[in-house]
Amino acid sequence: MGDPNGRTAVVTGASRGIGQAIAARLAAEGALVVVHFGTDESGAAETVEGIARAGGTAVAVQAELGVEGDVETLFAGVESALAGRPLDILVNNAAAAPTGPLGATSRAEFDRLFAVNVRAPYFIVERALPLMRDGGRIVTISSVATRMANPAQTAFAMTKAAVETMSTTLAAQLGLRGITVNAVAPGATRTPANGAVFEVPGLAEQITAMTALDRLGGPDDIADVVAFLASDAARWVTGQVIDASGGLFLGPVSRS
Repeated sequence: MGDPNGRTAVVTGASRGIGQAIAARLAAEGALVVVHFGTDESGAAETVEGIARAGGTAVAVQAELGVEGDVETLFAGVESALAGRPLDILVNNAAAAPTGPLGATSRAEFDRLFAVNVRAPYFIVERALPLMRDGGRIVTISSVATRMANPAQTAFAMTKAAVETMSTTLAAQLGLRGITVNAVAPGATRTPANGAVFEVPGLAEQITAMTALDRLGGPDDIADVVAFLASDAARWVTGQVIDASGGLFLGPVSRS
């Protein structure tokens, strides 16, 4: 693991939750992983240390996304970590959380959602492409919010719909280089960071009742899908949005 001649990956927002699980999973497959974080330095260190304990290799890189100079700051660290090696895998996972429904989301909050969730991934891809090997993999984390009408997440869902469209159009543009571009849409996913949300009485049971596979998701459920898309086994899959929600809100669920 961590073979210097092996693959390389950048995972944004990898200090906790789904991003941390993705970074660990890609490292377990032998990739050198650049663990990006915005403010959670201790979480990023935990990710790197966990990968090292498992026999992998990772380097933490800090950059606040959604501000001027964010991509330049990120890739100064990325290029230092890669040390001249090409990039094989880019996972756009970092995102600002939902802020509330129409009427409760301020213009500043709306602008930040789009700066972090849309502008940053777009320009991260642009900056990554000169470093990326032909046959590379780009995966962006979306959300089932794009196919479910949840008024509390309108602006957030808009940002995720934007990166789904980005993935489709970039797949068409980058196919001649053999680069695949896909999105993964998680549903309700319990992580250490959001666990308190699911402690609201009855919420976990309500969501589970709407999920075909009858449970909440976990970070590893999403990481495994990303790892597949990053692998050679997914070489013929591009321009797709892969639902990784366990079948959330597909329709009436029979429990008989």
